[in-house]
Amino acid sequence: MKLRKCPNCKKYTLKEICPYCGQKTVSPHPPKYSPQDKFGKFRREALKELESKSQT
Repeated sequence: MKLRKCPNCKKYTLKEICPYCGQKTVSPHPPKYSPQDKFGKFRREALKELESKSQT
C-alpha cells in the first residue's frame, strides 16, 4: 500500500478510490528527477502556457 491523494477533495488515503467523494486517487509523489531528461524542456513550456492561459 502506498499513500494516495484525491485530486478532487485534496484528501490523502491508502485506497484507490477516495472514501470521501468516490473519485479515483493518484500518487502525490513527483516523478524522479533526471538531468538527462529529454522532455523536460517541453514539459516546462507546456506548464508555462497552461499557467498563462489560466491567468487570463
